Amino acid sequence: MGVINKEWRKVKIIVNEASKLARKESWDMIIRPKSGWFDIHLGELYRYHDLIYMFVRRDFVTFYKQTILGPLWHIINPLVSTLVFTIIFGKIAKISTDGIPPFLFYMAGTVVWGYFSTCLTGTSNTFVANAGIFGKVYFPRLTVPVSKVIIGLLQFGIQFVIFLGFLIYFIWQGAEVRPNYFIFAIPLVLLQMAILGLGFGILISSLTTKYRDLTFAMGFAVQLWMYATPIVYPLSIVPEKYRILAALNPMTSIVESFRGAFLGVSSIEPAYIAISVTITILVFIAGIIMFSRVEKTFMDTV
Repeated sequence: MGVINKEWRKVKIIVNEASKLARKESWDMIIRPKSGWFDIHLGELYRYHDLIYMFVRRDFVTFYKQTILGPLWHIINPLVSTLVFTIIFGKIAKISTDGIPPFLFYMAGTVVWGYFSTCLTGTSNTFVANAGIFGKVYFPRLTVPVSKVIIGLLQFGIQFVIFLGFLIYFIWQGAEVRPNYFIFAIPLVLLQMAILGLGFGILISSLTTKYRDLTFAMGFAVQLWMYATPIVYPLSIVPEKYRILAALNPMTSIVESFRGAFLGVSSIEPAYIAISVTITILVFIAGIIMFSRVEKTFMDTV
């Protein structure tokens, strides 16, 4: 019995020493379960920037390796859409373009909308499309939709260069196009577009974990939203009493600001921009909170 007590005391001493050593250790990272609606750590995105780069490379490079034309699709899509809009809305319907050459007018709207729709559709199925990897290893789930926004920015860059080429050509041909100093504010417009697309995307992605019907409705909703935005028509043809309703669409301000900067014609007002920015911030905050809430219990519902 005495031997047993002696060995037990040795065990207790060893355990106590191990506990002291553990308390003295400093850890590089401690992963704790999230609790509460506002338990959000956006700083993790920077620590996992290598993972974001890997997702961007995987989705951008790997996907186009399986296509014949590759990144040329980023050029073909806006060009075809612009040609269709020019023929249908410019030649047949004869909708006003505020004196801007129809091709240039429609291409400006198409390029801007293309980036937003890419961000929105790419992030709106984050949970459903990545359920397999989410259930195997821990990493900030927000890295996936952020990578989609960066991929959309790369696509926008390609299309934007094509737009600038046509802009220079039309100016050389003597078109009444007047780029102005608002061009320097375009990075802020792109930032707002990215935040808006990310906010709506992760909000919808969070809702699709419970309401899968939203996945099928996304394509239809994006098309309706496009026609509710001055892509194929200028804001100037909207009656004055209805323009405040048009301003409630945050993309209205973005599209009109882009056209005003590069084409010199826009009906946008500071109040409309303020409304657009406010809605963007509110949507982004709501999306982040909902996304953070859903990621805690998502694997229990799949």
